Amino acid sequence: MIPCRLMTVPLALLLAGGGISGSNAASVTSPDARVLTSRTGTPGMLPPSVRNEAHQAINRGLDWLAEQQKENGAWSDENFPALTALSLWCFIEGEHPQKKEIVERAVAFILSCVRRDGGIYREVPNRKGGGLSNYNTSICMTALHRTGDRKHIPIVLAARRFVARSQYFGDDVYEGGMGYDASTKRAYTDLLNTYYAAEAMRLTASAEDARPAGTKPADLDWDAAQRFLRRVQNTAAAGADETGGFIYNPTDATKGGQMTNEAGVVLFRSYGSMTYAGLMGLLYADVKPNDPRVRSAVDWAARHWTLEENPGMGQQGLYFFYSILTKALSAYRVPQLDTASDGAIDWRLKVVNKLLNLQTIENKTGHGYWKNENGRFMEKNEILVTAYSILALEMIAHE
Repeated sequence: MIPCRLMTVPLALLLAGGGISGSNAASVTSPDARVLTSRTGTPGMLPPSVRNEAHQAINRGLDWLAEQQKENGAWSDENFPALTALSLWCFIEGEHPQKKEIVERAVAFILSCVRRDGGIYREVPNRKGGGLSNYNTSICMTALHRTGDRKHIPIVLAARRFVARSQYFGDDVYEGGMGYDASTKRAYTDLLNTYYAAEAMRLTASAEDARPAGTKPADLDWDAAQRFLRRVQNTAAAGADETGGFIYNPTDATKGGQMTNEAGVVLFRSYGSMTYAGLMGLLYADVKPNDPRVRSAVDWAARHWTLEENPGMGQQGLYFFYSILTKALSAYRVPQLDTASDGAIDWRLKVVNKLLNLQTIENKTGHGYWKNENGRFMEKNEILVTAYSILALEMIAHE
C-alpha cells in the first residue's frame, strides 16, 4: 500500500505556480553531524539511500509511538485530544504492522471527546484558554477526515461549523483571527490558532459535499483572515531584517521580543515558526504565491535560514518549527532555497539530515523518538515532538 501524501490533494488545488526570489542567509550545520548528500542531480528529490534512511527513522518513531499509546487509544495528556490526533496523523500517513488497531483505538478516543456544540475538546476548568477548543478541534477534525472513513463526515461537518463560528469579528486588531477558546468571551486571537483553523478548514473542505442540500456550508471568512494576517506580518517599517516575517499576535511581545524602529515605534520581532505559519496562512487564504506578502515571507525565511534553532526563539518551539517549515516550503513548491553564503540549498535534504541526527534510538528496542530539553510550548513532551518530527519526515519521504 502506498502511503498518502500529507496535504497533497488540497494544496494542489490551492497552489498554482510559485517560485522563490533571491535572499540572504547562511545554513548552520553541526560539525559532527552525519551529512547525506544528494547525487541525483535533481533538486528536491531525495536519493534512494537518504529516502531509505528517512523511512527507517519514521518506522522507528512509529514503533516508539505505538508503545506509548494508552489502552483507551490516547497519547499523552487526555485533556488535549490534539496530542492524540497528531500521533494518529503519523500512523495514517505511514505504515506499521499494527496500524489498523492503533488507528481504531485513537479514533475511538477522539470520538469520545466530541461535544454537543460540534467541537472536539475537553473542558479544562479554571485554565486560561479553557480547553483550547479551537486548537484541539482543528487538529482532531483534520485527523478524522484523513482516515477516509465516511462515518466521520457528520462529525467533521459539525466541527467545521464550530471552527467557523469561533472566528473573531470584534472591532479591534484581533478581527479575523482565531483564539484558543471562543467561549472565554475575551478579545484575543493569535497566528498559531489561525493557522491551525485555516489548515483544518482547507483540508476538510471536501466534507462539505456531503452536507444536506439546502444547508448553509461552513467556512471561514477568508478576507477577514487575510486582514488579520496582514496585522501580524512585519513590513518595511520594522526595518530590513524584520520585513516579511511574522509575529504571534498584534499585542503580545512575550514570544519573539520587541524592538524600536527608526521612527521610535515599538514593534515585535519576527521569528521562524510563526513566519512559516504565516506563510501557510496566506496560501490557505488564497493569497497567490507571487503576491508580495508571500514572497516577502519566503525572503525573510531564507535570510534567516538555519536548522540549529527556531530563528529568533533559540530552542523554544524547535520541533514545531521543523514541522511547519516542511509544510510551508512544500506548499510553496520550492525545491531549493537561495542563500547568500551557501547558494541554493536543497532544504529537504537539510531537514532530513537534521532530524536523522536528532533522533534518539533506544539500545534495547531499536525504537526511536525525539526530545527537546527546552520545555516552552509543551516541547518537553516527547510524544508531541516525535509526532512533529515524523510528520515532517513523512511529508518529505513520501513526495
